Order: sequence, then structure tokens, then C-alpha cells
Amino acid sequence: MTTGLPAPQHRTDEDPAFGFLREIVREVSLAPLHEVLNKILAFATNLVECDSCFIYVREEDQLVLRASKNQHPEMIGRLTLKLGEGITGWVARHREPVVLASNAWKDSRFKVFSDLPEDRFESFLSVPLVTGGRVVGVINLQNRGPHDYSSREISLISTVGALVGAEVELARLKGENAELSGLLETRTVVERAKGIVQRSLGISEAGADLILREESRKKNKSLKEVAESVVVGDQTKDRRIPA
Repeated sequence: MTTGLPAPQHRTDEDPAFGFLREIVREVSLAPLHEVLNKILAFATNLVECDSCFIYVREEDQLVLRASKNQHPEMIGRLTLKLGEGITGWVARHREPVVLASNAWKDSRFKVFSDLPEDRFESFLSVPLVTGGRVVGVINLQNRGPHDYSSREISLISTVGALVGAEVELARLKGENAELSGLLETRTVVERAKGIVQRSLGISEAGADLILREESRKKNKSLKEVAESVVVGDQTKDRRIPA
């Protein structure tokens, strides 16, 4: 069921916990995405006692599991949901929290993942992470047994979702830009190395590419590392003074 939830609070004079919400925003600002999510995870689980906490990040039109209180290394970055899929996807699509005090798996929106023990947990609190009216992720808290989430707990987690959404989105975009920059850098040095191998051995581009990849496999090094070695070696050769 979807409950009528209190709007996220921004006043810090009503409850000391709301003051700490401001602190976490300052702590996560400009941090890498994994650090941002881990801080949010730790903060949320300190605010509300729970047996599980997942954070999904919206990446294009899907939600990707990026952080978990319980260890699920095989699922982080691999478990994805479409918008509207499961309770999590419903929250992302409708931008509304969902609170289920018991029998969460009986909710018509619930989606079962057989590899996750949390599928058998009774209670479920799911809140969107938002910025500028756009959902950028979802945070889920679960308990093994029935748990009647208080209005204070719901309000606190809702406020977390309202305050840290911008930081999550900024960290995600910075990570994507860094990844794209790294791919471009790798492509540039590999193309340069292929040209050097082509000239040195008088072979085709495809042949040079095959040699670099085989060298990467044999030496158990990345293609970029092998390419950089070729480029450095060529530069060193050019700097040698003839006898």
C-alpha cells in the first residue's frame, strides 16, 4: 500500500536529526559516487533501524543497484530494474514513497529476485532520491520482521532523498565524464601505438592491433599499458644519439 506521507522537512529546530541531514550534504559534496552512496547508506541506517538498505541509481531509463548495507558484491552494478518495475521502479516512476509494514512480498508491485535473501523480509520503506523534480535514484530500507515505520522515520528518510539527490546526480555525471575521458585517452594511445607497429613491421592496421592485443594477453597487462610501452620505446629510440 502507498501511505499518505508527510512532506520532507527542512526545519532543523523540530528534531536534532534534521540538523545532521545538512551535515551529510556537506560531507558528500564533490565526493566520488561510491563514497557519496556509502555515506548516505551509513547515515540512513543510523537514522532508521533496519536489516537491509539498498541504493539504486538511475542511469538513463533503468535503475542500477549501486550500494547495499549487506554484502552483495555479485549484484552491485549488475542488478537492474526498469522504471515502473517492482516497488523500486514504481517509486522512481511516480516519485512517491511506499511504506509496507508487513507482508511486503504480497504487494502487487513487488518483484522477486531469487538470489536476494531480502526478498523474504517483511517490511519495506522505499523513497525516491530527487533533484529539480527529477528522480535520480531510490533508497530502500527493509526489516526481516514486521516494522511499523514511524512518521519521524519516514520523514527523515524522505528528507535524505530530497537533500542528497543533487549530490548523487553530480557524482554520477562526474564518474561518467571521467570514464569517457579515460576511454578517449586509451583509444588515443592505442591508435598511436598501432601506427608505430605498422611502420616498424610493415604490416596492416589489423595486424598491428592483433600484435598489441596478443602482447596484452601474454603479459597480463591492459591494452593501454602495452600501448604506452610501445610509444615510450619509440620516443626513447628517437632520442638516441647516433654513434
